[in-house]
Amino acid sequence: MITPILDPGGRRPLYEQLYRHIRGEIEAGRMSAGERLPSKRALAAHLKISVVTVEGAYGQLLAEGYLRSEPKRGFFVQALPDRPAPAAAPPVSIPAEEGARKRFRYDFSTSGVDTALFPFSTWARLMREVLNGQEAELLSASHPQGAVGLRRAIAEHLYRFRGIRADPEQIVVGAGSEYLTGLLIQLLGREGLYGVENPGYGKTHRILTSNGARVTPLPLDEQGLRVDTLASSGVRVVHVTPSHHFPLGIIMPVSRRSALLSWAAGASDRYILEDDYDSEFRFSGRPIPALQSLDRNERVIYLNTFAKTLAPSLRISYMVLPPHLLERWRRELWFYSSTVPSFEQDTLALFMQRGHFERHLARARNRYKARREALRAAAKETGLLDIGRFSGGDAGLHLLLWLEGRNEAELVRRAAEAGVGLSPLSAYDLASAPAGREAALILGYTHIAAEDMTGALLRLKAAWGF
Repeated sequence: MITPILDPGGRRPLYEQLYRHIRGEIEAGRMSAGERLPSKRALAAHLKISVVTVEGAYGQLLAEGYLRSEPKRGFFVQALPDRPAPAAAPPVSIPAEEGARKRFRYDFSTSGVDTALFPFSTWARLMREVLNGQEAELLSASHPQGAVGLRRAIAEHLYRFRGIRADPEQIVVGAGSEYLTGLLIQLLGREGLYGVENPGYGKTHRILTSNGARVTPLPLDEQGLRVDTLASSGVRVVHVTPSHHFPLGIIMPVSRRSALLSWAAGASDRYILEDDYDSEFRFSGRPIPALQSLDRNERVIYLNTFAKTLAPSLRISYMVLPPHLLERWRRELWFYSSTVPSFEQDTLALFMQRGHFERHLARARNRYKARREALRAAAKETGLLDIGRFSGGDAGLHLLLWLEGRNEAELVRRAAEAGVGLSPLSAYDLASAPAGREAALILGYTHIAAEDMTGALLRLKAAWGF
């Protein structure tokens, strides 16, 4: 029986540790071609881990060709071709921040997702189906806006879950929201002023400025972006996250959304870039309708990504263009080729069409909701809520911890020394923070298991001396 040493507190998830161990055994020849592996349930019972963890490791090994699966028989080691020994790699310099993040025993960062949730076996099966059935099409150039099948699947998903009535022709698929935002600047023009939320996602500000746009930070209140500041600021295009603001977690109420749409309708060159980056993760009540679904004047450009729902490395995002902008797109930007491989687009299309995406989202919501509840329970149990309070709405993948009378930088430094990674709210201030604002820390919970929350907060309690 395979018996690797797995570290539940390691920086790599358990499925990846298991996958790397088996891959190493195969590459070293200690597991020979044709050797049968234990069943998923048998190995899970032997290692005292979940079947899902073993399934994730086996699925990745299947996808990479280290294993083959035979119906009703199990998993077998696949014969590998002889390969030359790799050349020695030069030493790599890791930036200080990245290096620091990797050493944390408990990582509350908001980047990435729980990779153990990725449905490797289903994805690998669909990949093989696409390869076997669409060889010629995969080698041909994709439609400039993305594969038709994927755009149809996205349009259906948007209608069912976000209340958006969009024709597949309005959808443009691209390799990440950063790429699509760059194209939008070309489409909308660099003239005038672009507005971004403050505090907010700093990368959006950098993308806009690096593409030649002039950008100004805009203030928020408890309902989100302050629309009353738009007219005086001279902003022409504004980027917002109305369904779940990052990082404050504000959900913009319908009255503020209506005011924002009224502002946009006031001039023909005003537009709203609606970034719906994690709207799929709402844990109670009905989903909040997208701002685009309320738009009657073709002023909203809707943006979303599969980075939070599936994996950042897929690099598949999309936007919904209003009809008049679609016409302009086809006149001025049609020469751009699709930036996402047909292979990945077709696999994702099947994944969505057959209901796998919906089931995956339900599973992910349950997992993340359990972690959110475990974080709150651990905060109460350890006494953290005696000195602070949480905010962030019942949605998204992070919470804000507010601590009055404390110094953010000092809290982050002490936490890091104790092996706990945190981000301060001040890291997302694009302009001066409001005078007298409390210290606030951002706690993402995609990387920490529910059963580890108490241990993580006990370390913070000791580090902060409360």
